[in-house]
Amino acid sequence: MKRILLTIAFITFFSSFIYSQATKFTYVQFDFAVSITGNPNTNDSYNGAESTSTNAFLVPNGLGSKIGYGVHYKKWLTLGLHSGIDYKWDDKLVAVPVFLNLGISPKVGPETRIMLQAGYGKGFAIGRGDLNGEYKKLKLGIGSDDFILFAEICDYDFPLHNEKSIGMISFGITLQDFFYYSSSEAN
Repeated sequence: MKRILLTIAFITFFSSFIYSQATKFTYVQFDFAVSITGNPNTNDSYNGAESTSTNAFLVPNGLGSKIGYGVHYKKWLTLGLHSGIDYKWDDKLVAVPVFLNLGISPKVGPETRIMLQAGYGKGFAIGRGDLNGEYKKLKLGIGSDDFILFAEICDYDFPLHNEKSIGMISFGITLQDFFYYSSSEAN
């Protein structure tokens, strides 16, 4: 069933891609994010001047960056092919996702949009042999047409360090550039 849905999504994406080449309703998206995790030293007692413990409840746990290209309908609906790289410090994991990204961005004010994006594809661990699995993500953000602040949850469905899957919670920014012109305007 997953393969059928993925095939339908790819066919829809590529037919939209071919149509967009004639009308140039395309977009480019760039994301930069910092993943977070709970601080394991939160409950440490104060040990004087030599204490390195911090009272922060959440601490950074990695960095990620993704780029994508796709088609859009009036900046409201997007469908694209995205990839990038994620680095998770605690697990010493560098992973590359390749996924289809479906987004909805309705306006909630004159210059404000809420963005909801879901992604599904394949994730590959770098430097760990043939370690790979499904990649899933869900992103919620708010901002303008070109700049969005977001929170994201993603999951790499492959085992690592006695865990069944590797998940991340990230906060970051999205930069988008939308293109509007028909092929007759280009000539």
